[in-house]
Amino acid sequence: MRKLMVLLLAFPLLGWAQSPFDGTWKVDASTAQFPQKPEVFVIQNGMYNCKTCVPPVSVKADGQWQKVTGHPYYDMMMVKLVDDKHMEQATQKNGKEMGSEKDVLSDDGKTITIDWVDKSAPNGKEVTGKTTLTRVAAGPAGSNPFSGSWRAEKVADISSEGLLFTYKSTPDGMDFSMPTGQSYSAKFNSEYVPIKGDPGNTMVSIKKLGPDSFQETNKRGGKIVSVNTMTVSGNKMNMQFDDKEHGTTMKVTADKQ
Repeated sequence: MRKLMVLLLAFPLLGWAQSPFDGTWKVDASTAQFPQKPEVFVIQNGMYNCKTCVPPVSVKADGQWQKVTGHPYYDMMMVKLVDDKHMEQATQKNGKEMGSEKDVLSDDGKTITIDWVDKSAPNGKEVTGKTTLTRVAAGPAGSNPFSGSWRAEKVADISSEGLLFTYKSTPDGMDFSMPTGQSYSAKFNSEYVPIKGDPGNTMVSIKKLGPDSFQETNKRGGKIVSVNTMTVSGNKMNMQFDDKEHGTTMKVTADKQ
């Protein structure tokens, strides 16, 4: 039930003087088209279970740090069920806090508002924001009211560090960077290079699709985890993120600054 979001993760012919991707861009969160596939979590018998996490997560909802395995961005998790309408979560990796959130269930039980903080940036810059989830289905009989299937409705109030990114064309590829410290320098040869500053140790390759479109393929542990397609039209960039692990697609636009 994390997040976000946040999230966020940008070329012409060889020898181009300037690419339509060159420059700094800012994601317009209001244009986000979220996956239709819902997130599913169940809080029951003192346990928090994220059914759609990859791999699934099951920890006690007692406010204590507990070890989890198989997740690239955290190895410890804390879930605290304050009451039937308030819940807190946080994650760590290698002893560093990666993020936290406070969840509030509406009185009618139809929405969850999540105020979150992403602390995973390598340069220490925190990204904050708010995500609203809408209920798709109820949880099992006897489970906590937070339980059920939920779909992201909107994100708002994201700090600029989490929305800005910069691309700079090179003679045979592209350089990418974010204010939070993540970056890569890749060539259009489909060879994988590391995303510097990414705590998940993600590798990326890029390829041209046309004069104003290109694709990033992300891999972890030898497995493709996402394919991101970017297309520029004037001062607007259309981005599609295909999450191969969860089988979902998200779309959003960015504006050239």
